[in-house]
Amino acid sequence: MPANLVVGAQWGDEGKAKVIDYLSKDTDIIVRYQGGANAGHTVVVGGKKYIFHLVPSGIIYDNTTCVIGNGVVLDPEYFLKECADLESHGFRVKEKVLISDSCHILLPYHRLIDEAREAGSSPERKIGTTKKGIGMCYADKMLRNGVRAGDLLDKDLLKRKLTHILEVKNQELVKYYDLEPVNITEMYDFLLDFADKMGKNIVNTVYYLNSELQKGKRVLLEGAQGTGLDIDFGTYPYVTSSNPTTGGALAGSGVSFRYLQDVIGITKAYATRVGEGPFPSEILGEAGDVLRKLGGEYGSTTGRPRRCGWFDVQMIKHAVTVNGINSLVLTKIDVLSHYESIPVVVGYEYKGKKLDFFPSQGLEDVKPLFAEFKGWKDDISGINSFSKLPPLCQSYIKSLQELVHTKIGIVSTGPDREHTIIMD
Repeated sequence: MPANLVVGAQWGDEGKAKVIDYLSKDTDIIVRYQGGANAGHTVVVGGKKYIFHLVPSGIIYDNTTCVIGNGVVLDPEYFLKECADLESHGFRVKEKVLISDSCHILLPYHRLIDEAREAGSSPERKIGTTKKGIGMCYADKMLRNGVRAGDLLDKDLLKRKLTHILEVKNQELVKYYDLEPVNITEMYDFLLDFADKMGKNIVNTVYYLNSELQKGKRVLLEGAQGTGLDIDFGTYPYVTSSNPTTGGALAGSGVSFRYLQDVIGITKAYATRVGEGPFPSEILGEAGDVLRKLGGEYGSTTGRPRRCGWFDVQMIKHAVTVNGINSLVLTKIDVLSHYESIPVVVGYEYKGKKLDFFPSQGLEDVKPLFAEFKGWKDDISGINSFSKLPPLCQSYIKSLQELVHTKIGIVSTGPDREHTIIMD
């Protein structure tokens, strides 16, 4: 059986969790392949809202097994807190979640360093991180100076690794950041406590996933953030510290590319981003506030107001190219019912020349080129049939599909599972 992938086509917050939830009913295994507790996925079921950070949102279904892949940086404190919260709502989390033994463990000092670096940055160099320590943990991973989940299963190995790591890390904490050194005994006990609670869930997930695929199980890969925040293909340096794109899905799960079938890109009918960085279609001032309020655009994890803008064709075409997206899901189309006229960015001009691509540098200096589409001014919330949409709304969807040269397979008209149009 194949593996399918859901990937964000913008700067994250596109509504991936609803789509993952919708697809999970026909899936056996859901895999989170990158990111950390800085990402929030929101699912609404029967009017009740559930917010996920590390646990894959497919946990809601009884039939699914959820996997935290090797590409994730796992914060034990946040993870246990999230498990407890979900279990209080009746979800069997600990008996249904597997953790990759190669998954890196995010430690308390990663958060402290993240806060110190962001606080000490000049305004033009601030990234706008959530200060959850994600980037610091990934940095240690690349420096080969990290702790992995599998290390927690061997007490002697863990003690040796911690001793070596903290010799280096404590010098950095004290001399560079003027922070208190980490007590090795306290850190060791903290990790052993996590191992006592979750050690049975730590396995070789690469072997598990490929074995289950061979047996005919259906796998769905889910990531955090979106293409615009990819460390390689996004608006560097205002990006996340991992690869939310298709390459990151394979590297962060260990699933063989031979199994990958459908790559489903998620995009809002407009655009948003959180934090710093260039945003060509951004709507400033009161008009931006209006769209933010209409769409409820506040971060699931931080509560930060999201910056809002219009749909950007060049960005979506970039996401389609980088990820190999073969179908799109268009979310929050109902939010645009407020507008009589809807602008769409259909291209960029840079230094007097039209660009045919999403640039790796200089995005902050491009001039967006707009086209205007007539709005429908009818409430379409909850409509689940394309034929029932107003003609001008149908026209808007068809126009976006033509502009990005990729079919739109699903349209979301509201937050609940039932507020969904299957285009095919």
